[in-house]
Amino acid sequence: MTTTEAVTPEIRANRITRSMLGYGVLAGPLYAGVSLAQALTRDGFDVTRHAWSLLSNGSLGWLQITNFILTGLMVLTAGVGLTRAGARWTGRLVAVFGLSMVAAGVLRADPAQGFPAGTPDGAGVVTWHGVGHLVAGAVGFLCVAVAAWLSPVLKPYSRVSGTLFLLAFIGIASGASSPLVVLGFVAGVLVIFAWLAVVSIQRYRRLPCN
Repeated sequence: MTTTEAVTPEIRANRITRSMLGYGVLAGPLYAGVSLAQALTRDGFDVTRHAWSLLSNGSLGWLQITNFILTGLMVLTAGVGLTRAGARWTGRLVAVFGLSMVAAGVLRADPAQGFPAGTPDGAGVVTWHGVGHLVAGAVGFLCVAVAAWLSPVLKPYSRVSGTLFLLAFIGIASGASSPLVVLGFVAGVLVIFAWLAVVSIQRYRRLPCN
């Protein structure tokens, strides 16, 4: 004769929260992996000149658009998980970052800097959806930088991560397109997604599930 141990509502809720936090670990590798794969294979794309947002243009632009939306939904879910796990303001701000990524996918960036092929060098033609993409990105980037600063988890590491990302964002937002600025922003994106993974794992481990 076997007995089945009852699962309490708290444990059930913790299991749901832990599954949400798992997306905080997966979001960064998905976004970076898909973006880098395109950046290294798309004709005319220069990783030292072009922001990843430009990959939303061209015949294969749907790949980056989908990448933005799926990653954004994963980050949003992780933000809800962090909120449920007790990191309320950090979680809420991460959730806004996730929503901003979804919006950045829907609102396609304008072609610029000679990409895709046939686009003149320089800023290019400004459209309403291009402006919307920039605004969505700015809101999300500021929110996730503040989220790192407010994080109750691993405060020194979180604040350094938030500061580095904010500096990288300021650099790219200035309009500069030097290799140092462009690659610096790529590094900043990797840093902030690594931070999200670390805090998600830390909160995941603190939740009992049996």
